[in-house]
Amino acid sequence: MKKILVLILVTFVLSLGTFTLPASAVDTVNGEQIFSVQCAGCHINGSNIVRRGKNLKKQALKKYGMDSIDAVTSIVTNGKNNMSAYKERLTEQQIKEVAAYVLEQAEKGWP
Repeated sequence: MKKILVLILVTFVLSLGTFTLPASAVDTVNGEQIFSVQCAGCHINGSNIVRRGKNLKKQALKKYGMDSIDAVTSIVTNGKNNMSAYKERLTEQQIKEVAAYVLEQAEKGWP
């Protein structure tokens, strides 16, 4: 009986990690608002009005190595080529929220 209880307890503890909410679930709501104010001018619906191929669609993000939270956070923070840096305009948390939103929308295929 004791072995069964231990097995049930271990199974329960291990399953807790499976049912956690994604870290970006709450962040993307604020990220969407920030994106619409700061980014949508050039990146409406994940496009890019300056350089068409450098858009925020899943395929382009993957092609250019921008398909991770760290990569998107870095480019939003520091900028690159025609992309402006936002480290002086947004907090670190806001940048992470925008990055989470961009990756979420890329996965969904943008609207």
